[in-house]
Amino acid sequence: MAAPSTPSPPVTVRVFSQRFSSTPLGARLARHLTLVKLNAWGVPYTATACDAAVIVAELAANAVTHGRVPGRDFELRLSLLHRCVRIEVSDVRGERRPPAPGCLGVPAADDDSGRGLLLVDELADRWAVLNRVPIGKTVRAELDLDGGASAAGPRAWSVRPASTTAANR
Repeated sequence: MAAPSTPSPPVTVRVFSQRFSSTPLGARLARHLTLVKLNAWGVPYTATACDAAVIVAELAANAVTHGRVPGRDFELRLSLLHRCVRIEVSDVRGERRPPAPGCLGVPAADDDSGRGLLLVDELADRWAVLNRVPIGKTVRAELDLDGGASAAGPRAWSVRPASTTAANR
């Protein structure tokens, strides 16, 4: 008599990478394509997909506002891993890094900006700011597909020194 086997889910990694103009239109297109791509990958228009769209919108807006260099695009990379959606937004302004997870300040009530990364921090299960090789930075966020990270798991990765982060890209 053979032992019953538990079917394991397929190990498929899907990746979408696209460069966008560093304009508000480019940021809006990145958000829209996130929803389209996730739906095509079988992640329906639910809270997870909406959270991913908000994260992309905020990170793309930051790339357009704070990471813009005339004539240079920003890059969106989406990955559907086994149990999570990974979002990476890269720009070429490595010297203008956002605060790391856990170091975000709360803006004053009358400030016009400063709330985007607070949304990312709240919606993402994990996020980090990484160096981009050869130049720039990448903000990476992950959303777990099974309803959230475990209570014991950290919300941010520990980021290695700049010389070793190239392997993380």
